Amino acid sequence: HNKRVRPLAKVSSLVNLMSPSKNGAVRRFGQTIQSMSLRGDNKSPATSLRAGSKAAGPTPTKRRNSTLWSETLDVHQKSTFSAKEIKRQEAIYELFRGEQDLIEDLQLARKAYHDPMLKLAIMTEEELAHIFGDLDAYIPLHEYLLMKLTEGTGPDGTISQIGHIVIDWLPGLNAYKNYCSNQLAAKALLDQKKQDKRVQDFLQRCLESPFSRKLDLWSFLDIPRSRLVKYPLLLREILRHTPPDHPDGTKLERAITIIQEILSDINVRKGESECQYYIDKLEFLDEKQRDPLLDKCKTLLCHGELRTKSGSRLHVFLFSELLVLTRPVTRNDRSCFQVYRQPIPVRDLSLEDLQDGEIRMGGSFRGAFTNGEKAKNVFRVSSVDPSSGQSHTLNVSDVYHKQQWLNCLRTAMAQQQGAATGAQQELSTSAKQHSSSSLAKICCDGEGDENCPHVSSPKLRAQTLSKTRLDQKLQGSQKREETGV
Repeated sequence: HNKRVRPLAKVSSLVNLMSPSKNGAVRRFGQTIQSMSLRGDNKSPATSLRAGSKAAGPTPTKRRNSTLWSETLDVHQKSTFSAKEIKRQEAIYELFRGEQDLIEDLQLARKAYHDPMLKLAIMTEEELAHIFGDLDAYIPLHEYLLMKLTEGTGPDGTISQIGHIVIDWLPGLNAYKNYCSNQLAAKALLDQKKQDKRVQDFLQRCLESPFSRKLDLWSFLDIPRSRLVKYPLLLREILRHTPPDHPDGTKLERAITIIQEILSDINVRKGESECQYYIDKLEFLDEKQRDPLLDKCKTLLCHGELRTKSGSRLHVFLFSELLVLTRPVTRNDRSCFQVYRQPIPVRDLSLEDLQDGEIRMGGSFRGAFTNGEKAKNVFRVSSVDPSSGQSHTLNVSDVYHKQQWLNCLRTAMAQQQGAATGAQQELSTSAKQHSSSSLAKICCDGEGDENCPHVSSPKLRAQTLSKTRLDQKLQGSQKREETGV
């Protein structure tokens, strides 16, 4: 007995509303959805699946072409290259193919996800712009690199020099700063929209379609970031197979330096954006909780869920300047973090690594009459400021994450101590310089200290005085000559 296929609402309209595309994967996606729709709209099981016929198997997942450069050559061509040169060309070809795949994925994200969701009003244009960013704007950037690599390819299929091409092209990757900085907020909005049944249903259909390669939407949106971090590895691989006397050697080293600087800048921007994102989500019960140091926080060192000694869950944020304990809450379908107690300045932090079994966890009514369980993976943070009087015993899920927290806290505290020591030394040096300059001024105003750095002023005055007296003598002698005296 054949089971009735559940009707799929509004699927047929998806095909009609999808923008035309030359991409075969998108066309197949449309055909797959349409065939599912036709089967679902039929009322009779007999018309959807003929008696005795076998149900069609799932459409196979689309696979990427993984051809190697050497596999594009015939036997005679391959024999003309050394093993070293073949490996070098393979590495260059991997860069080339990766750009092709990236362009295809960026186009796919627009045509198979963004455009249909906009036309079906599954999300608003503003929401989609926030999630997808300027993905379209990056396609010409990568197409340009492909064009330059193609132009640099010789008749034998090799690219003799790639260094100058990459050096000229890499600065364009700075365009990704805004995209990467917005990723955290984009992911949060996408996760929120997934609670909508229509969004969930659409994304699930895409995931089950062959074009997706079993990747969800966020995997496509995160591809540019994952591609960026591969560039240093790809360039190093090309350099590794480049002969020492090859003109590309120094240029590839320069290119690696350039991409590392770009990635460093992107990481800083991304870190600042992430930090501000969570600061904006903090909710203060009392305005006194809003520590002025919060405005100075530019880096979020780590954050996560920890438990108190009583078993309560807290979401703890370690910013560069402050340790903030919060309780996750929801306000008008918006998740935020209600600040618990007063934030502790990192400069006032005291950290204690507690041994397993040293602390007993409790907090429940039943626990009040028992000894409680001996806790593992526990540490204590407190404020050295006596007016604060804060101390928090925090429990981590496992030993690995405990060590991560301890490392982050110690690093933050060391940086603050270093900054304080540096400021103190600078203040001390400044005071000494001020004292020396005052002494120098006193010396310079006097007549006879040879070690004074400003000795020119008194001499200048003396020279001026001497010249004036000389002029007076000359004028006097002239008068005497005129009067005959």
